[in-house]
Amino acid sequence: MGNTPYNDKKQNTITAWLFILPALIGTLVFITIPVICSFSLSFTDWDLLNSITFKGLDNYKSILNDGLFWQMLGNTFVYALSVSILGVIIPLILACILNSKIRGGEFYKTAYFIPFITPMIVIALVWQWIFDPNIGAVNTLLNLHINWLYDKAYAMPVLIAVSVWKLIGYNMIIFLSGLAGINQELLEASKIDGANAVQTFKHVTIPLLSSTIFFVIVITSISSFQVFDLIYMMTQGGPENSTMVLVYSIYKYAFEYFDVGRASAIAYVLFAIIFVLVLFQWKLRKNLVYSEE
Repeated sequence: MGNTPYNDKKQNTITAWLFILPALIGTLVFITIPVICSFSLSFTDWDLLNSITFKGLDNYKSILNDGLFWQMLGNTFVYALSVSILGVIIPLILACILNSKIRGGEFYKTAYFIPFITPMIVIALVWQWIFDPNIGAVNTLLNLHINWLYDKAYAMPVLIAVSVWKLIGYNMIIFLSGLAGINQELLEASKIDGANAVQTFKHVTIPLLSSTIFFVIVITSISSFQVFDLIYMMTQGGPENSTMVLVYSIYKYAFEYFDVGRASAIAYVLFAIIFVLVLFQWKLRKNLVYSEE
């Protein structure tokens, strides 16, 4: 007896489930269960050693009444906003330049992208040496005497500069992909109508690239709010908590102060902030993204 359509459908369904089962198990074990557990722990007092004690909303009340939390939140917003702005504008300009088929374009694309695929620990170590106040390349070449990573006025700008430098290549490649999809006839038409390069960029390129720009803004802002490794390697939140951000504070509370409940509460406050931010960006999407309809 041959296979009936019902048997074929059933066999295809079983095969499909077998293929996606590893991903489902991985998502359940490494994402879903930890999320549920960490959310539950945000209402408790636990030091990783003794028994768990239920505290209700005390952890949330405590962090919202803590001046250090608001300083960390301010640092996080300064960092994320700066990286999101510079990490979009600079790659966009570079992408437009490279899209004009300049000589050595492929070399520049590779050179800009290499920092993105380089491990952050390597980048942090190299830039830590570059900004070293005693033997660093910046002070030596410019004949300066600035304690870049040990001065509240300079530590955060240095971190922002390093983050943008690492991010440029990735965002630039995304913009180049978007530029490749723009109808060149529209650009030629703008030139025929007498528009210069700036006018063409403002009134033709930007609107047609707006969906790509919106995507880059969203992913850049989300990743910026979750910075950890760069700060862990270069400043450890100092000096005087001037570079202490929320994600790094989660690590410190959980694994240095052994206050898992407070760390979990901060994590979900951060989640709420990112969630509201993305919703706000999505609401603005209709006003920011050009539609051909």
